[in-house]
Amino acid sequence: MDSHDYIIVGAGSAGCVLAERLTANGRHRVLVLEAGGSGRRFWVNLPLGYGKLFFDPAVNWCYRTEPDPGLAGNRDYWPRGRILGGSSAINAMVWIRGHRGDYDDWEAAAGPGWGWEAARAAYRAIEDNEAGADDWRGAGGPLFISANRRDLHPLVETFLRSAEATGLARNPDFNGAEQEGVGIYQMTIRGARRNSAARAFLRPAMRRPNLRVLTHAHVTRILFEGRRAVGVEYLRNGRRERAMAAREVILSGGAINSPQVLMLSGVGPAAHLRQMGIEIVADAPRVGQNLCDHQGINYTWSMKVPTYNDILRPWWGKLVVGLQYVLGGRGPLAKSINHAGGFFRTSPDQLRPNMQLYFQAFSTLIPREGERPLLTPDPFSGLSIGLSNCRPTSRGEITLACPDPLAPPRIVANAFSTDHDVQEMLAAVKFLRRIAAQEPIRPLILKELRPGPEVTSDDDLIADFRARSGTVFHPSCTLRMGRDPATSAVDPDLRLRGVAGLRVCDASVFPTLIGGNTNAPSILVGWIGAERILRDANSGA
Repeated sequence: MDSHDYIIVGAGSAGCVLAERLTANGRHRVLVLEAGGSGRRFWVNLPLGYGKLFFDPAVNWCYRTEPDPGLAGNRDYWPRGRILGGSSAINAMVWIRGHRGDYDDWEAAAGPGWGWEAARAAYRAIEDNEAGADDWRGAGGPLFISANRRDLHPLVETFLRSAEATGLARNPDFNGAEQEGVGIYQMTIRGARRNSAARAFLRPAMRRPNLRVLTHAHVTRILFEGRRAVGVEYLRNGRRERAMAAREVILSGGAINSPQVLMLSGVGPAAHLRQMGIEIVADAPRVGQNLCDHQGINYTWSMKVPTYNDILRPWWGKLVVGLQYVLGGRGPLAKSINHAGGFFRTSPDQLRPNMQLYFQAFSTLIPREGERPLLTPDPFSGLSIGLSNCRPTSRGEITLACPDPLAPPRIVANAFSTDHDVQEMLAAVKFLRRIAAQEPIRPLILKELRPGPEVTSDDDLIADFRARSGTVFHPSCTLRMGRDPATSAVDPDLRLRGVAGLRVCDASVFPTLIGGNTNAPSILVGWIGAERILRDANSGA
């Protein structure tokens, strides 16, 4: 058995930040256990290569939800990172902090240390933004953020001008003074390579003698003495091993894995644990509850002008973009497919934007077995505009399907299970057609392909988005943080209620779902969480 001061379970976005910050002073011995591999793969480093990782079990948990009535009975597919860097190593790399009002919600739930001013200060310390520092952006921090200003597809400007024609303002920085409007997305890309949390935080820290990182180490349960967490048990190379924590065990497995490990360890809703035949360490009824996720859909058009389909599909086009990338680190392979987007309100009475836009100068209506076909799009000039809801009111849950630690958990998403979510999505998809009807994009469109011009009634539009919507890969809130024990699983210092020596630090602790992509707030949780842990270590708590 190995002994360390801290054991971090999971090297995802938050876990990588924790590892860097907890080892920086040299006083603490830290062990990171990651179920996946190192991430030194071509498709991980290539920004547009994330399509090749979408169904790859070597880097991806490849989860499936239960059949969902809100999604026309479909089982949604939930890719999650199983690799150093977690989902930051397989995501679309869009850097969005969220609306300041989201952090007002966090402050209301968990105190001012999680409010907007604390979050803004932390983000400015985290970031090394290519656009430079100002009152909002940071410079000189460990995480380089690309301003994403060059090599944009020509149709990006067409989209932005068409969105402006609907009344949306051009926004130069979604992470600045205002979130609403349309503009270019900032990206976690550095030097034409994905800048995952592993690259930015973990790998520099791995040079320190007080940090040990084990890959292919699947944690099966937390070890307790009474109600105090003292270590973990894990499988590696076919062997069952143990590691002990002198100070704390910190779960950073994400909104799915962290509650699963807790329940496998006897911490969770007592009735459910008894049903699974698991000995109860602590009855924790909030564990795995309150699952929140953004739901998204694309509308797709065939175009009269070339899109990325025309260059990414043919062999000669692949050769051209490959040479662009290899010789100059440029071209479509050097960035995400979501060049631009924005945030809008479906009605004027919304206090903040409640929908997010994604512009993609390509289309993938024709499926390709075993991958998300970003590198082999449709054989015609196609374009997609997508959207996702920012603050859905539908709630799901994570429970155990069986007591086998190697089996996936049971994921109940409950998408579109409230009338609120259905009605705001209905208004949102109508807005996509408003954008497409504006100059200068309208005369470039040949035909609407999905859902198609024949789908016009409210009932048909609702049926369409139920059938075609799915996760935009932002599950959160399953171990939500807060001051009220009746509504939260962890306290504002990320300590799990009902036990000692155990914290949770990942997207599962979000008090509410952030309106936007969740990688940035996951990194934020790691950053602020490390401050709380180090404060307690220095005070002897």
